[in-house]
Amino acid sequence: MNQHDKNDKSASFRPIVGIDLGTTNSAVAYIHRGKPEIIPSPAGEKIIPSVVLVDLNGNVVVGKDARDALVAMPDRTIAAVKRKMGSHEEIAIADKKLLPQEVSALILKELKKYVDALLGEGEKEAVITVPAYFTDAQRRATKQAGELAGFVVERIINEPTAAALAFGLNHLKDDRHILVYDLGGGTFDVSIVEMMGGIMEVKASTGNNYLGGEDFDWRLVDWLAEHMIERDGVDPRQDIRAKALLKKEAERVKMQLSKETKATLSLPVVTVKDDHPIGLSVEITRQQFIDLIDDLLQETMGHVENVLRDAGLKAEDIDDILLVGGSTRIPRVYELIRDFFGKNPRNDVNPDEAVALGAAVQAGIKSGALAKSGLIVTDVAPFSMGIAVLKEWKFMAFRPGGFCVIIPRNTTIPVTRTEKFTTTHDGQTAVSIEIYQGEHEWVKHNCRLGEFLLEGIPANRAGAEVIEVTFRYNLNGILEVTAKCVSTGKAMTVTVQDALNRDSKEAFEESKAKLEALLEEQDGEEVEEEIWDELWNAIGDEDEEEKTLDELMEEALALKARAEQLKGTLGQKQKPRAEKVIALLDEALREADKEKLQQAIDKGTDILIDLEL
Repeated sequence: MNQHDKNDKSASFRPIVGIDLGTTNSAVAYIHRGKPEIIPSPAGEKIIPSVVLVDLNGNVVVGKDARDALVAMPDRTIAAVKRKMGSHEEIAIADKKLLPQEVSALILKELKKYVDALLGEGEKEAVITVPAYFTDAQRRATKQAGELAGFVVERIINEPTAAALAFGLNHLKDDRHILVYDLGGGTFDVSIVEMMGGIMEVKASTGNNYLGGEDFDWRLVDWLAEHMIERDGVDPRQDIRAKALLKKEAERVKMQLSKETKATLSLPVVTVKDDHPIGLSVEITRQQFIDLIDDLLQETMGHVENVLRDAGLKAEDIDDILLVGGSTRIPRVYELIRDFFGKNPRNDVNPDEAVALGAAVQAGIKSGALAKSGLIVTDVAPFSMGIAVLKEWKFMAFRPGGFCVIIPRNTTIPVTRTEKFTTTHDGQTAVSIEIYQGEHEWVKHNCRLGEFLLEGIPANRAGAEVIEVTFRYNLNGILEVTAKCVSTGKAMTVTVQDALNRDSKEAFEESKAKLEALLEEQDGEEVEEEIWDELWNAIGDEDEEEKTLDELMEEALALKARAEQLKGTLGQKQKPRAEKVIALLDEALREADKEKLQQAIDKGTDILIDLEL
């Protein structure tokens, strides 16, 4: 059935889309005429920044406009929320407090608008991608975010697997080993996939959920801050707006250094010291930047070595290397991969779109839209999963807290495994099943997923009663655990997704009501120019005594210098706006009137911020 047909009224038809919910950017795609395609925004953008803003009128803004407000309104914007997924810590935004999955739901709601505009109103299903190394809690939070956004979410897939699917759809007849190196804004994953007669099997995955382009940006921010501390005796990171400005500039410099061997950062005003503006002008070379981040890049190569070992392969066994994620545009990444494998990575995969397109392929397989392709995909469990047990320790003694693995990591999923255990002391009538995931032999070093109590065990001597523990791990990475007393047949089953009321229906409804209330407050309009005027006037008045004429003239001169520097970097269409600022400031400086100077500074700052963004 063609997913593009808006007029299809079949009750059984529910369009399925694929979503890449990224740390830095997000995208949604679908299957159209047998091929995956990105669904663009009304402005034609294929990817949107994963940034949320609650503006001064209480409107929720998602995407480019929100990203543009990061410097101006850092306390009203949230970026890189993906790094907080799975946490129960609320995030402050404006006068609101939202859980990470609630913020992510706002991003997904924005994507759903594009889907509804293209495919019509009605229920939509989504396949959402997550880093391969996402924990159970992070996967559940992602699933909940999709549901809060109004999608039906029955499938979560790993990002490297999705990228391999996008590639594999066009290479169905090939038999080859593919390594997917996925370095995004906030996470790193590497997976090895085997293509064999249309069957795509993930052999192994590993990674780090806290390694990505964000870390590279902050390394550069720290370098710039140290430069200012040494020269000016002021740490700009202590100023929330200065910190946001340096972060934005660091990202720009990083991207420029992927194309050029050096970049210049010039900011006439970064922060203020003793009522005087402090600027920053510095040149950084590509090699200096690489020196700042090379230890992180070397860590990714350590993961590459590990995943090869887990898959039982050598570097020469890999036929194709796919680079996925915006951070793979850093030339050093390409060099490291090329030198390690002795071959160039493929250049026919779009690093920004591959994951969303692959998610759409998975959606097409699930919906039947790609049934004729014959493509079949299997994935693996990224972590070992098991329970806490008594473990033999020193001198033949036993101590609690040992980790008994029931499903080893990199086991092909879906999978069901059962292990038998016995009671540990005489007269025992109940056992506590403590569930963990991780790789350490002691559970205190692993991630606790939940716990439940199996009661009603016949009182007997130690070791006489047998308890069967069964783990069922599905394609979404959701775990179901059953404990059964063999002698009585009594059993108890817990889906870890719902264990300990961690994702209870009540909590979900609470989040849903919170988002509905937030969205009802807005009028749906874009951020207007007068809001920015109000913002900058507020910034100028915030906790600030009235400035003297000399202070205002000094500030106007600094702003004029900033405009003159910026003018040289602008195109012909934008240059007149910088010239307007210079003329406005010159006139105010000539008249030496405090009120006119303040008005010129406010208006000039507004224009320059817009040009710099």
